[in-house]
Amino acid sequence: MTTSTFHKLRDEIENGIVTGTLAPGSRLDEVQLASRFGVSRTPIREALMQLGAIGLVEIRPRRGAVVVDPGPNRIYEMFEVMAELEGMAGSLAARRYTEEDRAKLLAAHAKCELSATSGDTDAYYYDNEIFHHAIYEASHSGFLFDQCSALHRRLRPYRRLQLRVRNRMKVSYGEHDGIIEAILAGEAEKARGLLRSHIAVQGDRFGDLIASLASSGQNML
Repeated sequence: MTTSTFHKLRDEIENGIVTGTLAPGSRLDEVQLASRFGVSRTPIREALMQLGAIGLVEIRPRRGAVVVDPGPNRIYEMFEVMAELEGMAGSLAARRYTEEDRAKLLAAHAKCELSATSGDTDAYYYDNEIFHHAIYEASHSGFLFDQCSALHRRLRPYRRLQLRVRNRMKVSYGEHDGIIEAILAGEAEKARGLLRSHIAVQGDRFGDLIASLASSGQNML
């Protein structure tokens, strides 16, 4: 199984969980999932382990993987913390980036432009992931990199669905322009503020995200 095929498999199970198609408390049977997706149990087991690592499933003795629902309040809190961590990473990156970091940031930004232009939200999500990790690296704080990466993984399904909200991908790429400009100009506080706004899901954006979860669940039924 290729990496991209595995990502699609894992993403499908993720979508089912975050949209409620796979209900909280329900058991995820490896044999049934393997049959449904036409694969062996090995990639299913690996996908469930990854979902367990980000808190979407809980591996229980004698029951296997069980769906966990973090609820909208928890999702909001995670985005709130992620916004602060990303802001800090952007601020440090503006002060510490090297020429190698500069090249990685610009290359990642260029890839995001290609996927945004193509209109492929899933492709854009993965290119966007590379872009944000380039910012974490440019912060030159190993601890901050670990914390950002861990929370980024936990928010992965919600950030991916968020990009399906009308015009969000286009807006996201446009926000990257300002972020890159601030970081490369060494404007630490501007980079911090732009990244915080880029990640935050307050007000209408949080409502759009919750509506997207509900809509995706209906579409999967």
